Amino acid sequence: MSLRIEHATAVAWRGDQPSILRDCTIVIDAGVIREMGPSSPAPQNERSGGHAEEVVDARRHIVIPGLINTHHHLYQSLTRGLKSVQDAPLFGWLTRLYQRWRYLTYDAVRDAASVSLAELMLSGCTTTSDHFYIFPRGTDVRIEAVLEAAERLGIRIHACRGSMSVGQSRGGLPPDDCVQSEQEILADTVRAVERFHDPSPLAMRRIDLAPCSPFSVSRELLRDTAALARERDLLLHTHAAETTAEQQYCIERFGMRPLRFLQEADWLGRDVYLAHCVHLSDDEIALLADTGTGVAHCPCSNMRLGSGIPPIRRLLDRGVKVGLGVDGSSSNDGGHLLAEARQALLLQRVAGGAEAMRVVEAFRLVTLGGAAVLNRPAIGNLAVGQAADLAMFRADDIAFAGAIAQDPLAALVLCHAPRVDRLIVGGRTVVKDGQILGMDLPVLVERFNRLVAERFRE
Repeated sequence: MSLRIEHATAVAWRGDQPSILRDCTIVIDAGVIREMGPSSPAPQNERSGGHAEEVVDARRHIVIPGLINTHHHLYQSLTRGLKSVQDAPLFGWLTRLYQRWRYLTYDAVRDAASVSLAELMLSGCTTTSDHFYIFPRGTDVRIEAVLEAAERLGIRIHACRGSMSVGQSRGGLPPDDCVQSEQEILADTVRAVERFHDPSPLAMRRIDLAPCSPFSVSRELLRDTAALARERDLLLHTHAAETTAEQQYCIERFGMRPLRFLQEADWLGRDVYLAHCVHLSDDEIALLADTGTGVAHCPCSNMRLGSGIPPIRRLLDRGVKVGLGVDGSSSNDGGHLLAEARQALLLQRVAGGAEAMRVVEAFRLVTLGGAAVLNRPAIGNLAVGQAADLAMFRADDIAFAGAIAQDPLAALVLCHAPRVDRLIVGGRTVVKDGQILGMDLPVLVERFNRLVAERFRE
C-alpha cells in the first residue's frame, strides 16, 4: 500500500538550509518518497495511480525527516538510575556497572533493547546505531537479541558488534569474565556480518564493527578489526577521548593520547565514527577533519558523567562530520532524541555564548549530520528518492503553543517536544496516535521492571 500525506507543514533540507513547506503533500511508495509538492484536490483515482493508497490528513502536524541516533547502548536500560553510580565519573561508573552487566542474558538484552528502542521511536527516531560490546562468559548473549528487538519494532539499525578483550588481569577495566579472546571475537564478528549485514542503500539492518575502547581491547584486536571492516566495506565505531582519565590511561599505557593511538592502529577515516571526542587539541580536530572521521556527540551523557564539554563548534567549523547520540540509558537515563538536540544547543551556548550553536545546526545534527556519520545518504531528509522515514508531531500540542506560529523548526528544537504522533520507517507506519503498533508497552514495561528488580537491582 502506498501512503499519501496531505496538507502537512514539512521541514526539509534544501541545500544547506531547512525549508518550511506549508500545505505540502508527500507521496510514499515501496519505502521511498516518490512525490513532494503543494497539496491539491486531485481526484482519488488520479492520486493512487492504480495502487491501494492510504491518505493521511496532516494539517495538524509538523512532518520532519526521521531522526538519526549515532550512539547508544540499548541494553543499559537494565541499569538506568542505579543508585551506586548516580554520582560517579566514567571509570568508577563502569567498574560498578560491570558487576551488574555480568548477569546479562539473551532475553534480558532483547527486552532492554525493546524498551530503549521504543523510547527512541516515540521521540521521532527512525535509525539508530547500537554499540553492544559485552558478552559475559557462560551466558547465551548474542547480537541477535538486539536485532530481534529492532526487527520487531520496525526501526533501522546499525548493530555494532562490539568487543572487549583486555580484562583486569591484563591491565584493562572490565572483569575477566566479561571479555572474550581475540579469536572468539573475530570469528563471531564474521558470523554476524555474513548472516545479517545488508549493504543496500535502504537497508534496515547493517553490522558495524566496534571494539569498546582503548582501555578494554588490545592493539592487535583494533588492527585486525579495522582490516576485517575494510575487507568487507563495513563501518568502524568506538569510544574515544571521552574523559581526562582515559587520556591519562592512554598516555601511561601507550605513550600517546587516544586519537594518536587510534591513528597508529589505522582507526581514522571516512569509514570510522567515534563517540564523545570531548577532550581534543586543535591538532586532533584537524586530524579528524583531514581524515573524514565522524563524531557521535552525546551531550547528556557527557554532562551526567561530568566528562566535559566537547568542542562541537570547532569541529563543525573545520568540517568534521558530527551526529548526535543519546548514549546508553545508564549514563543518560533517557532516550529522547529531540531533547538531546536541545541539550546539544544549550551545552555549546554554555561554553561559547548564544551564537555557539544555532537552532538550524542542532536540527542538522539529528538529520543530515547523523546520515553523514553513518554514511547513509538515503536517509535524513525529505526529498524525492529519499527513504520514506518521517516523524509527525502534533502542531496543536500545548508544548508548541505560540512557538509553532513563530517558527515550526524552532518549536521542535527549543520547546520540550511531545511524543511523536506518527512514525514512518521505510514507508511503514510503526507508531500511530502516539502508540507503537504491534507492541503492548504496558506489558513490556511491567515485565521489564520485574526483571530489573529481580536480577539487576543493587
